[in-house]
Amino acid sequence: MSKKNISQEKIIQSFLTCAFEKSAGATSLADIADILEIKKASLYNHFDSRDAMYESTLTYCNDEIKKINFITEKTLENIASGKAALNSTFKRLITRLFNLYENEPLFAMYTFICSEKYFNVQAMNIFLKFTDRITDEVKQIISSFSAAGKLSIKSDKDIKENSSVIAGVILQQLDCYITKRKETVRQNPDCSAGSLFALPSDDLALNKAIKLIDLCLKGISA
Repeated sequence: MSKKNISQEKIIQSFLTCAFEKSAGATSLADIADILEIKKASLYNHFDSRDAMYESTLTYCNDEIKKINFITEKTLENIASGKAALNSTFKRLITRLFNLYENEPLFAMYTFICSEKYFNVQAMNIFLKFTDRITDEVKQIISSFSAAGKLSIKSDKDIKENSSVIAGVILQQLDCYITKRKETVRQNPDCSAGSLFALPSDDLALNKAIKLIDLCLKGISA
């Protein structure tokens, strides 16, 4: 691969690939250079150090993860107009969220951030912001259904508490789902993260998440 084809983004993506396979701590500059088919010294044309590359990878992941929302553009509009049912809305949105994070590039980014949050404050903050955003969007959905008379809860306190519980279950199950998918990739040596599409979907894990949310919603349905 010629030098002119190498960019910071390609280096970061290669770092994520290595981190997925070996962990970020075990990934060396030589590993990244091997993937890119360049000399290790060439990496310094783009980053001053491995630490700079690591920090840029965190920033890159943060920028990409921020683009993903739990609710879609029409979600709240459909609820307000009476076109959306409570359980089916959450089923559709949970399925969409899981599918988004199962596939590249978010699959590698999610596993990277979740792994590094125990070792790096910036990674933890990225994860917490993601959690807060999902919780806020779940609250928007619950508030909309409550305003439409579809829920038994009305007070801001009850809406906030139930939204936190529902979001917590969704995120917990997403984490379990992605962890299992990562192990599936590792057990299939001929399948890299990039060819994850070729692996069968884990419908059992997804259905479990949906059923747990259904139980949460049952307790607050009107």
